Amino acid sequence: MRRSRIAVFVISTLLAVGTALTGAAAAQASQTAATGGYVALGDSYSSGVGAGSYIGSSGDCDRSTKAYPYLWAAAHSPSKFDFTACSGARTGDVLSGQLGPLSSATSLVSISVGGNDAGFADVMTTCVLQSDSSCLSRIKTAKAYVDSTLPKQLDTVYTAIRSKAPNAHVVVLGYPRFYKLGTTCVGLSGTKRSAINGAADYLDTAINKAAADHGFTFGDVRATFTGHELCSGSAWLHSLNLLSISTSYHPTASGQSGGYLPVLNSAA
Repeated sequence: MRRSRIAVFVISTLLAVGTALTGAAAAQASQTAATGGYVALGDSYSSGVGAGSYIGSSGDCDRSTKAYPYLWAAAHSPSKFDFTACSGARTGDVLSGQLGPLSSATSLVSISVGGNDAGFADVMTTCVLQSDSSCLSRIKTAKAYVDSTLPKQLDTVYTAIRSKAPNAHVVVLGYPRFYKLGTTCVGLSGTKRSAINGAADYLDTAINKAAADHGFTFGDVRATFTGHELCSGSAWLHSLNLLSISTSYHPTASGQSGGYLPVLNSAA
């Protein structure tokens, strides 16, 4: 019995030390990121469309003070913060209009991009307005694009980021699944909801691979959004809003702070 107690004590002590070291390492990583500049790139999921509290000077880019990049910068006080993410951005838009602030002094870069290239808006429009078969067909087309074209586009963007910010830690944020399945939910059929979730997984897999190929960290938000999908009763995503179409299927302020920010905190 005494040996068992000693063993338990030793194991508990080792676990405590390990946890402390892990926490210290995470804190040190965040502090390292904060000592340099932070540049937030990407599309509407990074700019904060749907979160409200938009920065007036951002115009149609709809950058929000409740978006995860802004929240991270407010909490960690990087030496310089540039927020260039923009609503509707595709990979080409990131290349042509968002990379200016990157430099050798940049220590952290975050980005979400690829959804608009793959036809996210058209997929949702088709699935909302048309039949199950039309929805499935449009998703099949989107997946084919993800297979054939998107990897090269992501490669070009990631290569440009690394070239302009050679010392930066780069975090590539993915996209959440939209729907909680297996529940009664007014709106899209179960077939459509399942197919849309599958498309999100397909896109995330492709983005994850492209990020890994460049040595970047993939920030998977699907786990943090679990239990907060549409049809969950506690959604962190906007459903279809005919009075504000642009916010439809985008994270709420809670989705930014509870879904995206913790992933960036862990990855940064």
